[in-house]
Amino acid sequence: MASKSPTAAEFRLACGQFATGVSVVTAERAPGRVHGMTANSVTSVSLSPCLLLVCVDHRAQLLPMVRAKQHFGVNVLKQEQQAISRYFAQTVEDEATESRLGIRYRWTESGIPLLDDALVHIACRVIDAHEAGDHTIFIGEVEATEIFDGDPLVYFRGGYRRIEL
Repeated sequence: MASKSPTAAEFRLACGQFATGVSVVTAERAPGRVHGMTANSVTSVSLSPCLLLVCVDHRAQLLPMVRAKQHFGVNVLKQEQQAISRYFAQTVEDEATESRLGIRYRWTESGIPLLDDALVHIACRVIDAHEAGDHTIFIGEVEATEIFDGDPLVYFRGGYRRIEL
């Protein structure tokens, strides 16, 4: 193995060899208004208590919302939701586009917005945050989960993939 540190591009390429699910992390941005961010940096941390982490770039619009609300939702996308993944990967929010894509939200009792047609919902309350490099790692205690029918959207080597059973 080479002794030199990888460039950002080399590291990104190496990480792209790991297949991940695709999710949208959601938070309330204003009363009754939702902001979402496509993420594959979502990891289970503990089963007792149930903890999950998400990594949010310091430049992301979601960061101050999660810090302020101390809650976030993780919505695991279905394989047919590539357009929704692409929409939340950009920084511009547009009600007309959300309507065209069929994006609707439901709210938990604690005020966490969740995508109405996701494969999985995980509602979390922030219990810790750590700055690491150019991201903040939020640790969330899981308040609720829901699992629905469907197959997950998968991302591998820079593109969306399907699981073949």
